[in-house]
Amino acid sequence: MQRDYPILEFDPAAGIIEPAKLIQPKDVPEHCVVCFFQEVLDKLRDEDGARECACLRSAMGRHPVYEIERQGKRLAVGHPGVGAPLAGAFVEELIATGCRKFVACGGCGVLDGEAAVGKLIVPAVAVRDEGFSYHYLPPGREVEASPAGVAAIEAVLREHGCEYVVSKTWTTDAFFRETPAKVALRRAEGCLAVEMEAAAFFAVAQFRGVTFAQLLYAGDDLSGEEWDSREWDTCTSIREELFRLAAEACLRL
Repeated sequence: MQRDYPILEFDPAAGIIEPAKLIQPKDVPEHCVVCFFQEVLDKLRDEDGARECACLRSAMGRHPVYEIERQGKRLAVGHPGVGAPLAGAFVEELIATGCRKFVACGGCGVLDGEAAVGKLIVPAVAVRDEGFSYHYLPPGREVEASPAGVAAIEAVLREHGCEYVVSKTWTTDAFFRETPAKVALRRAEGCLAVEMEAAAFFAVAQFRGVTFAQLLYAGDDLSGEEWDSREWDTCTSIREELFRLAAEACLRL
């Protein structure tokens, strides 16, 4: 049905290009950490003996997926790229390859400057201010993470004595258009974090019937009159620990 805005024309039918028709399943772990920290992946490959178990491809080249062992179990690890379209499509391909249970780990902007760099945030809901999710779910303001995934992350954080908050996150395609008015609006509706992929991840998971949750750490600050990077992407120890926590939570699913 034609609507005033094309993005509202959701169609649940199978796509003409279906991942399962293009990608042969492989012997990959069903558990997968979607990791945004390239330096962590490099270390797993170069120092911890991670082996390549699959490879995704795009116009940018190869995107390897690695397999490691944790707690006597197999675990896949890969970088999804940045932004909802690329990251969401890569998760589609990971599902077609054979992964079924996902935890993503990454950084995010914060809409409250009181959230210190490194604060752990578990998004239970994402505000759908991007385009990708509207092709997977009917139009709506929000999409939820998998409850089982959120519960697994919370259990691991509690056991390790980590302070964290469960919150909404604001997923947007256009980080150069995060205006003061929009920041205030999203903060008023309960968003602590802002990032570019969560709504896409959660929508794909619901559409394909897999489990997906995410663990974020507070990075740059958008709550003031001027943007403050807070050098969020230099927090190597935080990022490595976040990966370890995400891996442990994923293997509980």
